[in-house]
Amino acid sequence: MQQQKEHENWSSQWLFIMATIGSSVGLANIWRFPFTAGENGGGAFVIIYLAAVFFLAMPLLMGELMLGRKGQACPPVGLRAIAKEANASEYWSWLGYLGIATALTILSYYCMIGGETIIYAVKNISGQFVNIDVEGSLAISAEFNASLPMVVFGHTLFIGLMGWVSSRGISGGIEVAVKYLMPSLFIILIAMVIYAAVTGNFAQSVSYLFQPDFSKINIEVIVAAFGQAFFSVGAGATILMAYGSYMNRNDSIINSSVIVASADTFVALLSGLAIFPIVFAFGLNPAAGPGLVFETVPLAFGHMPGGQFVGTLFFILLAFAAITSAISLLEAPVAWLQSKDGWSRKKAAWTGAILVWLLGMLPVLSLNNLSDFYPLGFIGVERTFFDFFDYLSNNLMLPLGGLLLAIFIGWVLPNKISQEELSVLAEHHWFKLWMFMLRYVITLILAVVFINLILAW
Repeated sequence: MQQQKEHENWSSQWLFIMATIGSSVGLANIWRFPFTAGENGGGAFVIIYLAAVFFLAMPLLMGELMLGRKGQACPPVGLRAIAKEANASEYWSWLGYLGIATALTILSYYCMIGGETIIYAVKNISGQFVNIDVEGSLAISAEFNASLPMVVFGHTLFIGLMGWVSSRGISGGIEVAVKYLMPSLFIILIAMVIYAAVTGNFAQSVSYLFQPDFSKINIEVIVAAFGQAFFSVGAGATILMAYGSYMNRNDSIINSSVIVASADTFVALLSGLAIFPIVFAFGLNPAAGPGLVFETVPLAFGHMPGGQFVGTLFFILLAFAAITSAISLLEAPVAWLQSKDGWSRKKAAWTGAILVWLLGMLPVLSLNNLSDFYPLGFIGVERTFFDFFDYLSNNLMLPLGGLLLAIFIGWVLPNKISQEELSVLAEHHWFKLWMFMLRYVITLILAVVFINLILAW
C-alpha cells in the first residue's frame, strides 16, 4: 500500500515525452555515436544503426512503456504481477533484475564521462581552449585521463548531481530538469552544425556519414550498430519500463515511442554533423575512440567568436543531458529500492548513487592507475574495466534484455493485454506489424547476435 501512495505520475504527456527523450538523448548520442560510427566505417554503420533504431529498438521501446504502465511498479515487481496475470512463470521478474544490473553497469562508466563534461565546461570558461591546436587539445585530454584526483572529482560531482535530482522525485526533480534543458541542447547542437558547415569540412563529413561502403560491413559492425541503437534508445535495460510506470492512462504509447526514437536519431546525426567536419578539417582520426568529442569540440570553440561562452554553455547542457539520461538509468534501481518497506525516495536515490560511485571506481582507475590491467586477461580478453563494462552492457546485457523482452511480449503475454494498453484492435495493421517484428524479426536477430557474441567471447 505504501508504494501505491507514493507512486507518482507525469504532470503531462509533453513532460513525459521530454523526460523520455532526455533519457535517450545524452552521451549515447553526442559522445558515443560519433566515435562508434568512426570506428565502424561511417556510412555503413549509420545505415545499420538507423534500421536498428526503428525496426529493433523502437518496437521494444513501445513494449517497455506498455509493460511499465501496465505494471504500475518497479520493473521486477511489475513484471511479476503481469506474469501472474498472464498465467506465466513469475521467474520473468528476473528480467527486471537484469535491467537493474545493466543500468548500474552502464552508470559505472557513464557518470565518469558525465563528470568530464563538467570539468571541460570549467576548462572552456577559463580560456584553456582559446586558439588551441590539435596537439594542445590531445594533450589536455590525455592530462585529464592521467589525473586520478581530477577524474574522481568529476565522477563524484556528476553522481552527486544525479542523486540530488533523483531524490527530488518525478515532478520536483526530473520534470524540472528536462523542461528547459533539452530544448536548449537541441538549439546549441543546431548552432554547432551550422558553425561546422561554415568552418569545417562539411562535404566530406556528409559523404562519410551518408555514403556507405558496404564492403566494410561485417559481424562486428552489425553488432556495434545494434549495441549503439539499444544504448541510445535505452531499450533492454528496463529504463523505459520504470518511466512507463508513471504514465497516465490517456497518454499514447505508440505516438510517444515514434517521437522519442525520431528525436534520439535526429540528435545522433546532428552530433555527427557537428563533430566530423571539425575532425576532417583538423586532420584528426574519425576512429579515435571515446575521446573523440573531447578532442574535437574544444577545437571548434577555441577558434569561434564567443567560443568561451558558447562552448561553456554546450558542455554544461551536455552535462545536464547526460544527467537526464543517468537519472533514467538510476530510476529502475531506485524504484526497486523504494518498493521495500521503510525506503523513502531520498534514501533509495542516495543508496543507488553510492552503489554507482563504488562500482564506477573501476572504470575511473582504468584511465590511469589500472590502464594496463585487463580483468579478463587470463582468458585472452585485453579490455580495461572501462572497455569491459562498455562491451558487457552494450553488446551482451542490452541485447539479452531486448531478446527476453521480445520473447515475453511476443510469445508469453496474451495479445489482449497488449491491445488494451496500446488501445488498438487485434486486426489493426500497426499491431500486426508490431507483433510480427517482436515474434519473428527481433527475436531471431537478437538470438543470432547474442549467440555469435557468446561464441566470440
